[in-house]
Amino acid sequence: MLRLRPFRTPDAKSIITWTSEPEEFYKWSAGIMGDYPVSEKRLLEAVSAREDNPRYFPLVAFDENGLVGFFTVRTPGEDDRKVRFGYVIVNPEKRGQGYGKQMLNLGLKFVFEIYGADEVSLGVFDNNESAQICYRSVGFKENGARQEYSIAGEKWIDIEMEIHKK
Repeated sequence: MLRLRPFRTPDAKSIITWTSEPEEFYKWSAGIMGDYPVSEKRLLEAVSAREDNPRYFPLVAFDENGLVGFFTVRTPGEDDRKVRFGYVIVNPEKRGQGYGKQMLNLGLKFVFEIYGADEVSLGVFDNNESAQICYRSVGFKENGARQEYSIAGEKWIDIEMEIHKK
């Protein structure tokens, strides 16, 4: 059974091992944590800088065998009813088995039923088809917005997606 809990400092040691190629790393980090490879210190800086922020929640999904995934929930604007998922990554040993979908569904349950949000957004690169499929499978839809990123000397297109409370 998959469950969520708050991210803890020791989790960084596992999460940084989940990408073995620069492209994989940039697909979930968008280069916000700097260049590949990410260090434990940089991951901790990215999430702990907001540790006491009541509008930022780094979370991990886990089962009886350990960590399965990681993502953040944050309120990017003044409206607490609109939140954003970020840094979404699943342990490569668990990919393609439905864990990403389960993790996202747990995250949506948290933000809609406990936090009280009405809308969740996220960005996914157009070259990350498996993530797009996963997001669509839980109900995210493209909202038409696009943003261009310069990553590793290339132009990557971010597709904005959102889901609304039913």
